[in-house]
Amino acid sequence: MLTTVRVAAKRTEADGVVTLTLVAPDGGRLPDWTPGAHVDVVLPNGLTRQYSLCGDRWDAHTYRVGVLREPAGRGGSAYVHDRLEPGDVVGLGGPRNNFPLVPSPAYLFVAGGIGITPLVPMIRQAELLGADWRLLYGGRTRASMAFLGELDDDRVEIVPQDERGLLDLAGFLGEPRAGVRVYCCGPAPLLDALAAVTANWPPHSVRTERFVAQEAGPPARADAFTVVLAGSGSTVTVSPQETVLDAVRRAGAEVLSSCRQGTCGTCETGVLEGLPDHRDSILDDAERAAGDCLFPCVSRSRSDRLVLDI
Repeated sequence: MLTTVRVAAKRTEADGVVTLTLVAPDGGRLPDWTPGAHVDVVLPNGLTRQYSLCGDRWDAHTYRVGVLREPAGRGGSAYVHDRLEPGDVVGLGGPRNNFPLVPSPAYLFVAGGIGITPLVPMIRQAELLGADWRLLYGGRTRASMAFLGELDDDRVEIVPQDERGLLDLAGFLGEPRAGVRVYCCGPAPLLDALAAVTANWPPHSVRTERFVAQEAGPPARADAFTVVLAGSGSTVTVSPQETVLDAVRRAGAEVLSSCRQGTCGTCETGVLEGLPDHRDSILDDAERAAGDCLFPCVSRSRSDRLVLDI
């Protein structure tokens, strides 16, 4: 369900990065959120984009999001940077959290570029709880790295690539050990390097959030299948050439989506019957095995029929 918020402020945080402060038009309370959460922002030009919340989770009346200008993007970041102004009204979906901070006595945070945004409130939460924490933060240049003023702490290691090269993940993380959670957000090469370095760490101790989808391989089945919309009872056939998302929209269902790559979680849909073919970059193995949700922008079906909670 979408709500409406107003852009209260727009601020340049670094080269190519702005933050938006969002408030309810009537100044009322916004929905609560937890570190790692994101919102879907529906821009006045009709584009929907997903941004991590990076403000103060205890401020019940204000959201803050950071937006990186992406020259090779699909137009959302360019609109935010060039046209969106304080006073403008945007739609808001969520918040939802696919990257939750779980309790731990110690955390190691790793950020690459704009991947710092979900980690900022995580660090504040770790500090509030008295947990041990450290942050390794890399970027192309120091000028391109947002929130440096908020991260002035001896537990933070700032690594601009033009000054110091690539991140020393092995040196920062050290040996695998229990009681430590690793959280990383950034571009695919960073996440792939982290996965290699932490291959021998205890299960579930490393959590990542991706901007770009992982390669999912071929679908479980190459033929068409049937999707039933439980709310209306409508049935639609999903051809091999279309997504479940496009098929259910063709059947009249309104499902909000953003990335269309299986990375943002905006289109998450409940599964009531059938076996999903998970092709997203969000769910872990246990969540996939449960089979009670899918992301229709990329996921398909292993069974002849899926009943979706739409």
